[in-house]
Amino acid sequence: MRKLKQRWGVESDLQFAIIFIVFAITGSASAWLSKYFCAWIGLTEDDLGFWFTPVRLILIFPIYQVLLVAIGAIFGQFKFFWAFEKRMLRAMKLGFLLPKEKES
Repeated sequence: MRKLKQRWGVESDLQFAIIFIVFAITGSASAWLSKYFCAWIGLTEDDLGFWFTPVRLILIFPIYQVLLVAIGAIFGQFKFFWAFEKRMLRAMKLGFLLPKEKES
């Protein structure tokens, strides 16, 4: 855990625990919300059959990204999760979705 705390720049055990709590809440909440989102847009397992699960997983991804930053902010960790989000999107070659960095 020490290496992970160092890599993430986490200074205290409390902050580390809060970060893991945010990850847990976000994962559960995004899976739960995707069920209702699929129902809202009219996607059902009967319509898609085998493809329902992969489509739902694809829908979970953007829900998860938004919730991660929002729930992180609620727990006072916006700065950490916004930086985490930017690194993740850039690693997935989706950095074009981010606002341009201001040059100093």
